[in-house]
Amino acid sequence: MTNSDLPITAVPAGIVDPVASARAELKAALAAIEIKGNVPRRLDKASKRAAVRLRHFSERNPAGAIAIAVGAAAVVGSAVWVIARAISR
Repeated sequence: MTNSDLPITAVPAGIVDPVASARAELKAALAAIEIKGNVPRRLDKASKRAAVRLRHFSERNPAGAIAIAVGAAAVVGSAVWVIARAISR
């Protein structure tokens, strides 16, 4: 595996110079922090994965997808009704 094949959060093996090794470790740590700390990017990726999974599920089981959509609409509608009723009292 060459250095270009490594993920950006990995430290390449075989670095003998302590300064170069420390720089590589710092670079990998900062990359890991950026990946973990970038919540909007993580939410975007998660929503895209969920959309793909739901699309595949709806292609395999259209009746199940309709049932899930109706159930989700009922839950959201009930929640809105409960909140509106609590506010109006």
